[in-house]
Amino acid sequence: MHAGSREIKVKRVSSRKRSRDNLKSHLTPVRKRGGGGGGGCSINWRFSIMADIPAAEFCSDSEDLFGDYDSILEDSSFLAKLDDAEQTERQRDVRPSAADQPDFTSLRPPKDAVWKQSCEDFLTDSILDALGDEPLEELPPSQQQFQEQVENAKRSRLQDGDKTSTPLRDAGGKSAAGNVEDKSKRPARARRSVTEQLKRTMVSNAASPSSISRTVVLKEAVVSEEISVAMQAMETVSAETTDLGPFFGLPTKVKDLMYKLRGIKTLYDWQETCLNLDCVQQRKNLIYSLPTSGGKTLVAEILILRELLCRKKDCLFILPYISLVQEKVRGLASFGLELDFMVEEYAGSKGRFPPVKRRNKASLYIATIEKAHSLVNSLIESGRVDNLGLVVVDELHMLGDGSRGAVIEMTLAKVLYTSKSTQIIGMSATLGNIRDLQMFLRAENYTNDFRPVQLKEFVKLRDTIYEVDPKEEDCFRFSRLLNFKYSSGMQKLDPDHIIALVTEVIPAHSCLVFCPTKKNCENVAGMICKYLKEDFLRHREAEKAILLRELRDTGNGSVCPVLRRTVPYGLAYHHSGLTSEERKLVEEAYSSGVLCLLTCTSTLAAGINLPARRVILRSPYVATDFLKRSQYKQMVGRAGRAGIDTEGESILILQDKDRNMAQTLVCSPMENCYSNLLLHDGKGLLSLILSLIGLNITTSPDQLRDFLCGTLLYVQQRQLCVDKSLREAVQRSVDLLRDKDLITVTEDSHGQTLQVTALGKATYKGSVDLTYSGVLYRDLSKGLEGLLLNSCLHLVYLVTPYDMITQCKPDWMTYYRQFTLLSAAEQKMSAAVGVPESFIARKAAGQTVKKSVNLEVVGRLYLALVLFTLLKETDLWSVADKFQLSRGFIQSLLSSSSAFCSCVLHFTEELEEFWPFRALLKELTRRLSYCVKAELVPLMEVAGVMEVRAKQLYNAGYKTLTHLANADPAILSETIENLFRKQADQIVASAKMLVNEKAAALQEEVDELLTAPSDLPTAPQPN
Repeated sequence: MHAGSREIKVKRVSSRKRSRDNLKSHLTPVRKRGGGGGGGCSINWRFSIMADIPAAEFCSDSEDLFGDYDSILEDSSFLAKLDDAEQTERQRDVRPSAADQPDFTSLRPPKDAVWKQSCEDFLTDSILDALGDEPLEELPPSQQQFQEQVENAKRSRLQDGDKTSTPLRDAGGKSAAGNVEDKSKRPARARRSVTEQLKRTMVSNAASPSSISRTVVLKEAVVSEEISVAMQAMETVSAETTDLGPFFGLPTKVKDLMYKLRGIKTLYDWQETCLNLDCVQQRKNLIYSLPTSGGKTLVAEILILRELLCRKKDCLFILPYISLVQEKVRGLASFGLELDFMVEEYAGSKGRFPPVKRRNKASLYIATIEKAHSLVNSLIESGRVDNLGLVVVDELHMLGDGSRGAVIEMTLAKVLYTSKSTQIIGMSATLGNIRDLQMFLRAENYTNDFRPVQLKEFVKLRDTIYEVDPKEEDCFRFSRLLNFKYSSGMQKLDPDHIIALVTEVIPAHSCLVFCPTKKNCENVAGMICKYLKEDFLRHREAEKAILLRELRDTGNGSVCPVLRRTVPYGLAYHHSGLTSEERKLVEEAYSSGVLCLLTCTSTLAAGINLPARRVILRSPYVATDFLKRSQYKQMVGRAGRAGIDTEGESILILQDKDRNMAQTLVCSPMENCYSNLLLHDGKGLLSLILSLIGLNITTSPDQLRDFLCGTLLYVQQRQLCVDKSLREAVQRSVDLLRDKDLITVTEDSHGQTLQVTALGKATYKGSVDLTYSGVLYRDLSKGLEGLLLNSCLHLVYLVTPYDMITQCKPDWMTYYRQFTLLSAAEQKMSAAVGVPESFIARKAAGQTVKKSVNLEVVGRLYLALVLFTLLKETDLWSVADKFQLSRGFIQSLLSSSSAFCSCVLHFTEELEEFWPFRALLKELTRRLSYCVKAELVPLMEVAGVMEVRAKQLYNAGYKTLTHLANADPAILSETIENLFRKQADQIVASAKMLVNEKAAALQEEVDELLTAPSDLPTAPQPN
């Protein structure tokens, strides 16, 4: 039958899908039986297909082939419909003779599981072939008869010499396909009646005696029923839709995209094992721990794609840094466009709360730790948390990392409490107390020590290299002596022999040198250059010249003097003092081999992945603090580049005084991870309780205690709640929140009832630190009394982050110089907030000031002046020079201010008295986010497009987001200087995703406006 000639509907008579587990029998092939060799729920991924199924199930091969099909037993007209369809088809052809009856055609799945359907094939027996591949025991007579018919069909094909698919044959046994002389006159085709076959099988089943139990008979009937439907399904499935998910339950297209976009052909063994774990198939929570560079993220991405495509649920991917979020948004935008899901960025000031509700597409939210918490709050408040199918947390061990760890714990605890269908996957470094995290997340654990490249760890004492060996008594085993001739001048300048160690590998291989401070990074890079040979200057000389030119462009003609000296030798430094544009250029040059050595701080190890052949730790300290085991492992984990090096090596440089501590560092087990909810006098617990009350998750102390039973703090209360019990900590927090006027407590016969105040709601919805919520409210209230609107200085002051005041000590001469440049109105505003000109003048002159002035306000206004100057000039280098601050610090200040401005905006939206601020802060957030000319802002919304690139695009004619979304990547990479094709692809994909996101948001608004309200009043019923 032609697929389109007649539509045959299969009636669904069950309200839900039956579990297939209880239908498995001896008719089920071994590879599908639950009791097979692998144990648990072994899945034949080649037969998985995308399907929207209940949370308790997963993409099952036996389930998904027929979609919502459940049963045809109660549709009495089914056989009649088959008859009608066949009759219609027969009338289209010339009536054939009885001898012309064709055989079934064969459709065998090839090894790569991509099924192909010949245009000559109409009926297939591929499912029957599969059943015939292995002996079937205890078959009912009717099934034996059916099986014999299949075997006869196979033998017939083999005798006729047809090894693949069976062409239609005439009475003489000749192949109709072979008649090429007159294709228009080929004989009409006859076919065996499917109806007749069904009737014969069903009648035989009914008539045949059987000693098998009624349960088995019923199971056999279901299998027979499924075979019949499968035969019809295979007739109507087109060649384009026969992909049943060979790539871990995902379509072949995903595997092709992995190769096309990432160059990934095969997965590591541990990745395949992890993806096939029973707990993963059953959608249980999972923590998996591997060393750095083991390929953890790829597993998470495959699980995310399965959730988005198979279950049509939204996903949340939590990453620790804005740069990682932006990198991941760029990397996954192309997948979103090809596979039809949205990729949304939640970092800095970006993100919509609650997110746009999409009817036809699932969304992947990629968020920083803080933004993820706000996102989950908004989903809970809008009743949409069940739409969140999967939460993935990268660097799960950051649960033990101060206040940010407390935010991760709050986020995950809320998801666990409010949604029973959301799966949580955590990626972590190896931890000493992983069992505590398992109990908190109710998760399984998978651990593997796999590294794609073998790592050898060494330490250096004086001029001797020792290999780290925990089996040795003092952990160190002699390896070799350094063989490098030092002059007396070199020995004095480089007593740690860093030059000797790096020149053993560069420029042929790459090297990272981790330094304890930012200044030391710059000094070490400069020192190494002094003693490198001129050969280093000639290595990739043209590409290094291009890098210097790009660095000059990012600085509007200025280049860092250290980089100007080191880049020609293939060296650079990397720390937070560089702007994000400079860091990105340095990282790309290092990855491509233009730079062979980076001197860097420990933050590089925690951020973007930049592996090296050799990693050198200049000192076992970060600033003045001795290294933690986790920091050490993160740094040395960068040694060894997969696919390039056969091994990686790390060298820790030690002084004699640090030897004993270093032995503990390199040989001790990993540190434990502890809850931080009680850190800083319980600030995390206060914030958690406030949001729980505000979201109506809990309304009484008893409910609060019930919720806290699902936190890491509860799991670890014996170690952490020593001074006071958890119950006492909760009561103390409730009392403090009441004293701050953030909640109200009322008592009745049933006990205490907790409710959030307007200020409390504004605080948790704005994600404002509880330490500053009262101060912020007072500052905004005072600002309303005399808000300066002919300049943005006053608004900038109100959104300057409180927590950055301590990071910058004012230079009083600079302060006074910049203050005198302000207008009279701006100086008056300065005095109004508490910083008179006389105070700054006295401080600049070095005089003592008797009058008491709030130094925090003074420091905050100084930072506001930095931002104000930057908004006016938009030249970061010029502002850095004026205020004698590093470029990186100013950019960090700008980023923090835009994020805090977004928080203050949400804060004011909840308090009616602050309505004048809303429109003003919305525009200020946008200006602070980009700090460029207005025409460049749309281009800079695209992930990864910095100011210099935006200028290049604008000057080349790509002036809007729509221009960029419709650009040809090949033409783009040719038009824009130093833009590689891969980068052009990512930029265009990100632009398309943004356009789609904006269009979808507008379409949702249109749909909402045109949809009649569900609670529309109706005409009153007559009495």
